[in-house]
Amino acid sequence: MKINPIMLFGIFLVGISSLEAQEKTSLTLDDAVRIAWEKSDEVTLANTKVNTKKYELRSIKNNQYPDLKASGQYQRLVGAEVDLKMNQESGSGSGSMPNPDQLMLGQLSASLPIFAGFKIQNSIKISENLYQAEIATSLKTKEDIALRVVNYYADLYKAQKTIDLLNEDQKQAKQRVTDFIELEKNGIIPRNDLLKSQLLVSKIQLSIDEANKNLNILNYYLITLLKLDPTTKLYVRESDFINYKMDNIPTNEQPALENRKDLEALRYQEKASESNIKMAKSAYYPSVSLLGGYAAVDVRNILTVQNAMNFGVGVSYDLSGILKKGADIKQAQSKADEVKSSEEILTNYIKVEVQQSIENYNLAVKQSAVYDLALEQASENYRILKDKFDNGLADTNDLLEADVEHLSAKVNTATSKADIIQRYYEMLSKTGQLSQSFNLTKI
Repeated sequence: MKINPIMLFGIFLVGISSLEAQEKTSLTLDDAVRIAWEKSDEVTLANTKVNTKKYELRSIKNNQYPDLKASGQYQRLVGAEVDLKMNQESGSGSGSMPNPDQLMLGQLSASLPIFAGFKIQNSIKISENLYQAEIATSLKTKEDIALRVVNYYADLYKAQKTIDLLNEDQKQAKQRVTDFIELEKNGIIPRNDLLKSQLLVSKIQLSIDEANKNLNILNYYLITLLKLDPTTKLYVRESDFINYKMDNIPTNEQPALENRKDLEALRYQEKASESNIKMAKSAYYPSVSLLGGYAAVDVRNILTVQNAMNFGVGVSYDLSGILKKGADIKQAQSKADEVKSSEEILTNYIKVEVQQSIENYNLAVKQSAVYDLALEQASENYRILKDKFDNGLADTNDLLEADVEHLSAKVNTATSKADIIQRYYEMLSKTGQLSQSFNLTKI
């Protein structure tokens, strides 16, 4: 059977194309953030801490319910001697008492706290507020992870775009070298001009190698964060990133003071510290509880007690606690002051962060407009100098310099679009609105 060489070549190209498709994976920014929220170690740890606080709250709430205990004993008695004083006093007989050989005891007791100086209620409030604080902290962790994904994603796009532009320019530079070789052979240009054009190709290659290194590092950072296969090569499509809709742009710090989860966590901690002060003062009050129980005793041949019901009220008062708890109350008050001061410091820090992020965003927008204009100018400048060079009115230095400026303008314009998106999401993060922009609050 003869094999058509053209068909064989076609199969080879298909195999190469499928291999490249397997090597590169395209992810939207939403998908990348979703995967990070589902798989990253930081989010997993944050969720575990939330569950821990939830179980602690359940455990503390159990303190308000009755304590019910049941116990039973069975013992063998060896050589037990019984002397009932009541028999001797009544003179009922002088016969010997039987020797018991076993003892059985059963007891059921119940205790219901009625009043504990508000200790139980305040301990529940403390745990509830700490639970809510941990939830807020976990949401802040998720927002931090989302912003890290955005930055990696944007930097990955910028590296890819830079490589594409460098490769495109290198093709033109190599073609220029080919043209210059012929011109130099014909004595139209000096050898020095040829060497300059070849040097530019080498410089572009160095830039490509540097950009590829950065691309590989960013790719590794992102796939490690997303827990993807180490061999995965991510590719950011321009349509998935550059055309992303940006709205709800903040203009002041008010959204941050309402939405920042780290600030919300401190507010819950402040509430918990206030309840902690009240709980420390509970030592000044007695503890009251209802008591009840049932007991049964059987000493064979000697004594049987059944249906021994008991109930009553238990009161306890730690007199020494009145003197000792003063230091605990001061300690609780001092911790509350620490939390309050931390909240004020964080509030001021948030205001600075928000203002800085707004300025960074505005600067990125202005820079992008300037880069767009600069690209138009660089393109026109290169066109004019190319025409002059072709007509012998400009030297090689001018042409190569215009080419470098044109390339730089194209890279700056492309990356400036990504800078705007980065600054936008950074601004949303500083104002506590990043999670809402991805609609991932249920993850």
